[in-house]
Amino acid sequence: MQLAFLLYKYFPYGGMQRDFRRFVEETQRRGHQCRIYYISWQGDSIPDAQLRHVPVKSPTNHRRNEKYFDWVQRDLAQDPVDGVIGFNKMPGLDVYYAADSCYLDKALHERGRLYRRSGRFRHFAAYEKAVFDPGSSTEILLISETEKAKFVHHYQTPEARLHMLPPGISRDRCAGDDAQQRRRTAREKLGVEVGEHVLLFVGSGFIKKGLDRAIRALAHARAEQPHQAMRLLVVGQDRERRFHWLAKKLEVRQQVQFLGGRDDIPELLLGADTLIHPALDEAAGIVLLEALVAGLPVITTDVCGYAHHIAAAKAGMVLRSPFQQEDLNKAVLRSLDGVYRAQCRETGLVYSRLTDLYSMHSTGAELIETAVTRKLERDSA
Repeated sequence: MQLAFLLYKYFPYGGMQRDFRRFVEETQRRGHQCRIYYISWQGDSIPDAQLRHVPVKSPTNHRRNEKYFDWVQRDLAQDPVDGVIGFNKMPGLDVYYAADSCYLDKALHERGRLYRRSGRFRHFAAYEKAVFDPGSSTEILLISETEKAKFVHHYQTPEARLHMLPPGISRDRCAGDDAQQRRRTAREKLGVEVGEHVLLFVGSGFIKKGLDRAIRALAHARAEQPHQAMRLLVVGQDRERRFHWLAKKLEVRQQVQFLGGRDDIPELLLGADTLIHPALDEAAGIVLLEALVAGLPVITTDVCGYAHHIAAAKAGMVLRSPFQQEDLNKAVLRSLDGVYRAQCRETGLVYSRLTDLYSMHSTGAELIETAVTRKLERDSA
Protein backbone atom coordinates (compact mmCIF):
# COMPACT_ATOMS: atom_id res chain seq x y z
CA MET A 1 0.00 0.00 0.00
CA GLN A 2 0.93 3.64 -0.49
CA LEU A 3 0.10 5.49 2.73
CA ALA A 4 0.17 9.21 3.52
CA PHE A 5 0.95 10.28 7.09
CA LEU A 6 -0.12 13.81 8.08
CA LEU A 7 1.47 15.78 10.94
CA TYR A 8 1.84 19.54 11.29
CA LYS A 9 5.10 19.57 13.25
CA TYR A 10 7.69 16.90 13.98
CA PHE A 11 10.39 17.14 16.64
CA PRO A 12 12.14 14.21 18.31
CA TYR A 13 11.12 14.83 21.93
CA GLY A 14 7.32 14.87 21.83
CA GLY A 15 5.34 11.78 22.83
CA MET A 16 2.99 12.00 19.86
CA GLN A 17 5.90 12.61 17.50
CA ARG A 18 7.74 9.56 18.76
CA ASP A 19 4.60 7.48 18.24
CA PHE A 20 4.30 8.97 14.76
CA ARG A 21 7.79 7.83 13.89
CA ARG A 22 7.25 4.32 15.24
CA PHE A 23 3.96 3.94 13.35
CA VAL A 24 5.66 4.93 10.11
CA GLU A 25 8.54 2.54 10.77
CA GLU A 26 6.17 -0.30 11.64
CA THR A 27 4.09 0.14 8.48
CA GLN A 28 7.32 0.28 6.48
CA ARG A 29 8.42 -2.95 8.13
CA ARG A 30 5.19 -4.51 6.89
CA GLY A 31 6.11 -3.60 3.32
CA HIS A 32 4.11 -0.41 2.79
CA GLN A 33 5.36 2.80 1.20
CA CYS A 34 5.01 5.89 3.38
CA ARG A 35 4.70 9.53 2.38
CA ILE A 36 4.85 12.23 5.07
CA TYR A 37 3.34 15.71 4.83
CA TYR A 38 4.70 18.21 7.37
CA ILE A 39 5.07 21.95 7.94
CA SER A 40 8.20 21.81 10.10
CA TRP A 41 10.64 19.00 10.86
CA GLN A 42 13.38 18.84 13.49
CA GLY A 43 15.72 15.91 13.92
CA ASP A 44 16.61 12.95 11.75
CA SER A 45 14.45 12.01 8.79
CA ILE A 46 12.83 8.58 8.57
CA PRO A 47 14.82 6.34 6.19
CA ASP A 48 12.98 5.30 3.01
CA ALA A 49 9.97 7.51 3.80
CA GLN A 50 9.06 10.19 1.28
CA LEU A 51 8.99 13.56 3.05
CA ARG A 52 6.94 16.35 1.47
CA HIS A 53 7.31 19.78 3.03
CA VAL A 54 4.09 21.82 3.05
CA PRO A 55 5.27 25.44 2.57
CA VAL A 56 2.50 27.35 4.34
CA LYS A 57 2.67 30.21 6.83
CA SER A 58 0.14 32.26 8.78
CA PRO A 59 0.11 34.49 11.87
CA THR A 60 -2.53 32.19 13.40
CA ASN A 61 -2.34 28.43 13.92
CA HIS A 62 -5.84 27.76 12.71
CA ARG A 63 -5.34 29.59 9.43
CA ARG A 64 -2.00 27.82 8.96
CA ASN A 65 -3.74 24.49 9.52
CA GLU A 66 -6.35 25.33 6.90
CA LYS A 67 -3.66 26.22 4.39
CA TYR A 68 -1.89 22.94 5.20
CA PHE A 69 -5.07 20.96 4.62
CA ASP A 70 -5.78 22.69 1.30
CA TRP A 71 -2.20 22.16 0.06
CA VAL A 72 -2.20 18.48 1.01
CA GLN A 73 -5.58 17.88 -0.61
CA ARG A 74 -4.37 19.39 -3.89
CA ASP A 75 -1.21 17.30 -3.77
CA LEU A 76 -3.12 14.09 -3.04
CA ALA A 77 -5.49 14.81 -5.93
CA GLN A 78 -2.51 14.97 -8.28
CA ASP A 79 -0.62 12.06 -6.68
CA PRO A 80 -3.15 9.75 -4.93
CA VAL A 81 -2.42 7.23 -2.19
CA ASP A 82 -4.35 4.24 -0.87
CA GLY A 83 -4.88 5.60 2.62
CA VAL A 84 -4.46 8.79 4.66
CA ILE A 85 -3.46 8.59 8.33
CA GLY A 86 -3.62 11.74 10.44
CA PHE A 87 -1.96 12.63 13.72
CA ASN A 88 -3.77 15.97 13.88
CA LYS A 89 -7.54 16.30 13.58
CA MET A 90 -8.76 17.33 10.15
CA PRO A 91 -11.28 16.30 7.48
CA GLY A 92 -10.60 13.57 4.94
CA LEU A 93 -8.71 11.09 7.11
CA ASP A 94 -9.07 7.35 6.74
CA VAL A 95 -7.43 6.77 10.14
CA TYR A 96 -6.80 9.19 13.01
CA TYR A 97 -4.44 8.55 15.92
CA ALA A 98 -6.00 10.31 18.93
CA ALA A 99 -3.00 11.55 20.87
CA ASP A 100 -4.71 14.84 21.76
CA SER A 101 -7.49 15.45 24.26
CA CYS A 102 -11.08 16.24 23.30
CA TYR A 103 -10.96 19.87 22.17
CA LEU A 104 -14.69 20.53 22.46
CA ASP A 105 -14.80 19.29 26.04
CA LYS A 106 -11.95 21.60 27.04
CA ALA A 107 -13.49 24.55 25.19
CA LEU A 108 -16.83 24.05 26.95
CA HIS A 109 -15.44 23.53 30.44
CA GLU A 110 -12.26 25.61 30.52
CA ARG A 111 -13.03 28.55 28.21
CA GLY A 112 -15.59 31.34 28.21
CA ARG A 113 -18.31 32.26 25.77
CA LEU A 114 -16.18 34.88 24.05
CA TYR A 115 -13.56 32.26 23.16
CA ARG A 116 -16.26 30.02 21.69
CA ARG A 117 -17.19 32.80 19.27
CA SER A 118 -13.68 33.04 17.86
CA GLY A 119 -12.39 31.83 14.51
CA ARG A 120 -9.93 29.61 16.38
CA PHE A 121 -12.77 27.78 18.14
CA ARG A 122 -14.77 27.36 14.95
CA HIS A 123 -11.75 25.88 13.18
CA PHE A 124 -10.68 23.36 15.82
CA ALA A 125 -14.25 22.35 16.64
CA ALA A 126 -15.02 21.77 12.96
CA TYR A 127 -11.85 19.75 12.35
CA GLU A 128 -12.54 17.59 15.41
CA LYS A 129 -16.17 17.08 14.33
CA ALA A 130 -14.96 16.00 10.89
CA VAL A 131 -13.18 13.08 12.57
CA PHE A 132 -15.64 12.04 15.30
CA ASP A 133 -19.04 12.87 13.81
CA PRO A 134 -21.33 9.82 13.26
CA GLY A 135 -21.44 10.67 9.57
CA SER A 136 -17.66 10.43 9.21
CA SER A 137 -15.94 7.25 8.04
CA THR A 138 -12.64 7.89 9.84
CA GLU A 139 -11.37 4.97 11.92
CA ILE A 140 -9.99 6.21 15.24
CA LEU A 141 -7.07 4.78 17.21
CA LEU A 142 -7.44 5.70 20.89
CA ILE A 143 -5.03 5.59 23.82
CA SER A 144 -7.22 6.85 26.68
CA GLU A 145 -10.53 5.49 27.98
CA THR A 146 -11.16 8.86 29.63
CA GLU A 147 -10.84 10.77 26.36
CA LYS A 148 -12.86 8.12 24.53
CA ALA A 149 -15.76 8.76 26.89
CA LYS A 150 -15.56 12.50 26.18
CA PHE A 151 -15.58 12.01 22.41
CA VAL A 152 -18.55 9.65 22.60
CA HIS A 153 -20.41 12.06 24.88
CA HIS A 154 -19.98 15.05 22.59
CA TYR A 155 -20.21 13.38 19.16
CA GLN A 156 -21.96 10.01 19.67
CA THR A 157 -19.21 8.39 17.60
CA PRO A 158 -20.15 4.79 16.70
CA GLU A 159 -18.31 2.22 18.81
CA ALA A 160 -17.32 0.25 15.72
CA ARG A 161 -15.02 3.08 14.60
CA LEU A 162 -13.26 3.42 17.97
CA HIS A 163 -10.23 1.19 18.57
CA MET A 164 -8.44 1.23 21.93
CA LEU A 165 -4.71 0.58 21.63
CA PRO A 166 -2.43 -0.89 24.29
CA PRO A 167 0.51 1.32 25.31
CA GLY A 168 3.66 1.24 23.21
CA ILE A 169 6.67 1.41 25.51
CA SER A 170 10.03 0.93 23.84
CA ARG A 171 11.90 -2.01 25.34
CA ASP A 172 15.00 0.13 25.90
CA ARG A 173 13.11 1.83 28.75
CA CYS A 174 12.96 -1.42 30.76
CA ALA A 175 15.26 -1.98 33.72
CA GLY A 176 17.68 -4.79 32.90
CA ASP A 177 20.23 -6.72 34.91
CA ASP A 178 22.65 -3.79 34.55
CA ALA A 179 20.18 -1.21 35.93
CA GLN A 180 22.13 -0.47 39.12
CA GLN A 181 25.40 0.07 37.27
CA ARG A 182 23.69 2.30 34.72
CA ARG A 183 22.09 4.22 37.58
CA ARG A 184 25.47 4.87 39.20
CA THR A 185 26.95 5.98 35.88
CA ALA A 186 24.04 8.33 35.16
CA ARG A 187 24.25 9.95 38.58
CA GLU A 188 28.00 10.38 38.26
CA LYS A 189 27.58 12.15 34.92
CA LEU A 190 24.98 14.47 36.45
CA GLY A 191 27.17 15.19 39.45
CA VAL A 192 24.59 13.88 41.92
CA GLU A 193 25.78 13.78 45.52
CA VAL A 194 25.52 10.64 47.67
CA GLY A 195 22.09 10.69 49.30
CA GLU A 196 20.77 13.46 47.04
CA HIS A 197 17.12 12.99 45.99
CA VAL A 198 16.60 13.55 42.26
CA LEU A 199 13.15 14.49 40.96
CA LEU A 200 12.81 14.02 37.19
CA PHE A 201 10.37 16.03 35.06
CA VAL A 202 10.04 14.98 31.41
CA GLY A 203 7.82 16.72 28.88
CA SER A 204 7.88 19.26 26.09
CA GLY A 205 5.08 21.63 27.05
CA PHE A 206 6.06 22.90 30.47
CA ILE A 207 2.79 24.68 31.29
CA LYS A 208 0.54 21.78 30.30
CA LYS A 209 2.75 19.25 32.08
CA GLY A 210 2.69 21.23 35.33
CA LEU A 211 6.30 22.31 35.72
CA ASP A 212 5.32 25.25 37.91
CA ARG A 213 3.59 22.81 40.27
CA ALA A 214 6.73 20.67 40.41
CA ILE A 215 8.94 23.68 41.22
CA ARG A 216 6.59 24.77 44.01
CA ALA A 217 6.62 21.24 45.45
CA LEU A 218 10.43 21.20 45.37
CA ALA A 219 10.54 24.55 47.20
CA HIS A 220 8.15 23.22 49.86
CA ALA A 221 10.19 20.05 50.34
CA ARG A 222 13.37 22.08 50.69
CA ALA A 223 11.73 24.21 53.37
CA GLU A 224 10.41 21.17 55.25
CA GLN A 225 13.61 19.11 54.92
CA PRO A 226 16.44 21.68 54.73
CA HIS A 227 19.14 19.08 55.38
CA GLN A 228 18.00 16.79 52.54
CA ALA A 229 19.90 17.47 49.32
CA MET A 230 17.58 17.37 46.33
CA ARG A 231 17.26 18.68 42.82
CA LEU A 232 14.73 18.80 39.98
CA LEU A 233 15.92 17.77 36.51
CA VAL A 234 13.78 19.28 33.76
CA VAL A 235 13.92 17.51 30.40
CA GLY A 236 12.05 18.88 27.41
CA GLN A 237 12.00 21.40 24.61
CA ASP A 238 10.07 24.52 25.58
CA ARG A 239 10.44 28.11 26.74
CA GLU A 240 12.21 28.21 30.09
CA ARG A 241 12.25 31.88 31.10
CA ARG A 242 9.13 32.04 33.28
CA PHE A 243 10.20 28.87 35.13
CA HIS A 244 13.70 30.19 35.77
CA TRP A 245 12.00 33.23 37.28
CA LEU A 246 9.68 31.11 39.45
CA ALA A 247 12.57 28.98 40.72
CA LYS A 248 14.51 32.11 41.59
CA LYS A 249 11.52 33.63 43.35
CA LEU A 250 11.06 30.47 45.43
CA GLU A 251 14.81 30.33 46.19
CA VAL A 252 15.42 26.98 44.50
CA ARG A 253 17.14 28.23 41.36
CA GLN A 254 20.28 26.24 42.15
CA GLN A 255 18.23 23.06 42.61
CA VAL A 256 16.37 23.27 39.27
CA GLN A 257 18.45 22.05 36.32
CA PHE A 258 17.16 22.49 32.76
CA LEU A 259 18.61 19.82 30.46
CA GLY A 260 16.70 20.61 27.25
CA GLY A 261 15.57 17.86 24.89
CA ARG A 262 17.53 14.69 25.48
CA ASP A 263 18.10 11.36 23.75
CA ASP A 264 19.28 9.57 26.92
CA ILE A 265 15.91 9.32 28.66
CA PRO A 266 16.46 5.63 29.60
CA GLU A 267 19.58 6.59 31.57
CA LEU A 268 17.86 9.52 33.26
CA LEU A 269 14.94 7.29 34.30
CA LEU A 270 17.40 4.94 35.97
CA GLY A 271 19.42 7.74 37.53
CA ALA A 272 16.51 9.60 39.13
CA ASP A 273 14.67 8.78 42.38
CA THR A 274 11.14 9.93 41.47
CA LEU A 275 9.33 10.99 38.31
CA ILE A 276 7.14 14.04 38.94
CA HIS A 277 4.44 14.65 36.32
CA PRO A 278 1.67 16.86 37.76
CA ALA A 279 0.03 17.54 34.41
CA LEU A 280 -2.98 19.82 33.92
CA ASP A 281 -4.08 17.86 30.86
CA GLU A 282 -2.61 14.70 29.34
CA ALA A 283 -4.41 12.30 27.01
CA ALA A 284 -1.93 9.52 27.79
CA GLY A 285 1.45 10.35 29.34
CA ILE A 286 3.82 7.73 27.94
CA VAL A 287 6.59 8.87 30.31
CA LEU A 288 4.57 7.50 33.23
CA LEU A 289 4.88 3.98 31.83
CA GLU A 290 8.49 4.51 30.79
CA ALA A 291 9.21 5.29 34.43
CA LEU A 292 7.19 2.28 35.60
CA VAL A 293 9.10 -0.23 33.46
CA ALA A 294 12.39 1.37 34.56
CA GLY A 295 11.47 0.88 38.22
CA LEU A 296 11.16 4.61 38.90
CA PRO A 297 8.39 5.68 41.33
CA VAL A 298 5.87 8.14 39.88
CA ILE A 299 3.93 11.13 41.17
CA THR A 300 1.23 12.20 38.73
CA THR A 301 -2.33 13.50 38.40
CA ASP A 302 -5.46 11.54 37.58
CA VAL A 303 -6.09 13.56 34.40
CA CYS A 304 -3.34 11.57 32.66
CA GLY A 305 -4.69 8.76 30.50
CA TYR A 306 -2.09 6.27 31.70
CA ALA A 307 -2.31 7.22 35.39
CA HIS A 308 -4.53 4.21 36.06
CA HIS A 309 -1.55 1.95 35.30
CA ILE A 310 0.44 3.66 38.05
CA ALA A 311 -2.41 3.14 40.50
CA ALA A 312 -2.94 -0.50 39.47
CA ALA A 313 0.78 -1.23 39.75
CA LYS A 314 1.08 0.60 43.08
CA ALA A 315 4.09 2.24 41.49
CA GLY A 316 3.60 5.68 42.95
CA MET A 317 0.98 8.29 43.80
CA VAL A 318 -1.90 9.47 41.59
CA LEU A 319 -3.31 12.81 42.79
CA ARG A 320 -7.07 13.26 42.53
CA SER A 321 -8.83 16.14 40.79
CA PRO A 322 -9.33 18.96 41.46
CA PHE A 323 -5.61 19.49 41.85
CA GLN A 324 -4.37 20.82 45.18
CA GLN A 325 -0.75 21.97 45.51
CA GLU A 326 -0.76 20.69 49.09
CA ASP A 327 -1.40 17.14 47.83
CA LEU A 328 1.62 17.33 45.55
CA ASN A 329 3.76 18.78 48.31
CA LYS A 330 2.87 15.86 50.58
CA ALA A 331 3.55 13.36 47.79
CA VAL A 332 7.05 14.73 47.20
CA LEU A 333 7.82 14.55 50.91
CA ARG A 334 6.62 10.94 51.00
CA SER A 335 8.85 10.12 48.02
CA LEU A 336 11.88 10.89 50.18
CA ASP A 337 11.26 7.61 52.03
CA GLY A 338 13.63 5.03 50.52
CA VAL A 339 11.58 2.06 51.77
CA TYR A 340 8.47 3.42 50.07
CA ARG A 341 10.35 3.96 46.81
CA ALA A 342 11.72 0.40 46.91
CA GLN A 343 8.16 -0.93 47.28
CA CYS A 344 7.01 1.14 44.31
CA ARG A 345 9.92 -0.13 42.24
CA GLU A 346 9.23 -3.78 43.06
CA THR A 347 5.48 -3.70 42.38
CA GLY A 348 5.98 -1.61 39.24
CA LEU A 349 8.46 -4.04 37.73
CA VAL A 350 6.18 -7.01 38.48
CA TYR A 351 3.28 -5.18 36.79
CA SER A 352 5.43 -4.38 33.76
CA ARG A 353 6.20 -8.07 33.28
CA LEU A 354 2.56 -9.16 33.53
CA THR A 355 0.89 -6.41 31.50
CA ASP A 356 1.00 -5.61 27.77
CA LEU A 357 2.57 -2.16 27.74
CA TYR A 358 4.48 -2.61 24.50
CA SER A 359 2.38 -3.55 21.44
CA MET A 360 0.70 -0.27 20.48
CA HIS A 361 2.47 0.23 17.18
CA SER A 362 2.14 -3.30 15.83
CA THR A 363 -1.53 -3.38 16.86
CA GLY A 364 -2.14 0.05 15.35
CA ALA A 365 -0.36 -0.80 12.10
CA GLU A 366 -2.57 -3.86 11.73
CA LEU A 367 -5.68 -1.72 12.29
CA ILE A 368 -4.43 0.77 9.68
CA GLU A 369 -3.99 -2.05 7.17
CA THR A 370 -7.50 -3.33 7.87
CA ALA A 371 -9.10 0.12 7.63
CA VAL A 372 -7.39 1.00 4.35
CA THR A 373 -8.15 -2.42 2.83
CA ARG A 374 -11.85 -1.99 3.64
CA LYS A 375 -11.82 1.49 2.13
CA LEU A 376 -10.24 0.21 -1.09
CA GLU A 377 -12.84 -2.56 -1.25
CA ARG A 378 -15.67 -0.04 -0.81
CA ASP A 379 -14.21 2.22 -3.47
CA SER A 380 -13.94 -0.63 -5.98
CA ALA A 381 -17.41 -2.06 -5.29
